Amino acid sequence: MNYNRVIMAGRLTRDPELSYLPNQTPIVKFSLATSRKYKGGDGQQKEDACFVDCEMFGKRAEVINQYLSKGDPLMIEGRLQFDRWDAQDGSKRSKHKIRVESFEFLGGSKERAEREPGGPPPADVPF
Repeated sequence: MNYNRVIMAGRLTRDPELSYLPNQTPIVKFSLATSRKYKGGDGQQKEDACFVDCEMFGKRAEVINQYLSKGDPLMIEGRLQFDRWDAQDGSKRSKHKIRVESFEFLGGSKERAEREPGGPPPADVPF
């Protein structure tokens, strides 16, 4: 049995980057950051951050590009994908990223309305 599902909520670390495949399918790439606060063994407050690259295809990719920018909160759901490649220096490189299948805008409608009149469509509206 195999199961590959990721749900993550965080903030965009940079503005989304929209491009189009040769067949004109939109693809957006962005990165999310999450953090957690905890008390270390020494009793001091600590914080860990996790940065994850994400990509999404189709009409919803254009929606992310249109309505979100660096620092905006977003919840995503998708699957982990493992990429491997050869670097220019000949070394082998790899990383995990999330192939986003659905998302939900986070943050109040006031926050979105201040950025763009009308704000994005409600999260429960299918695209």
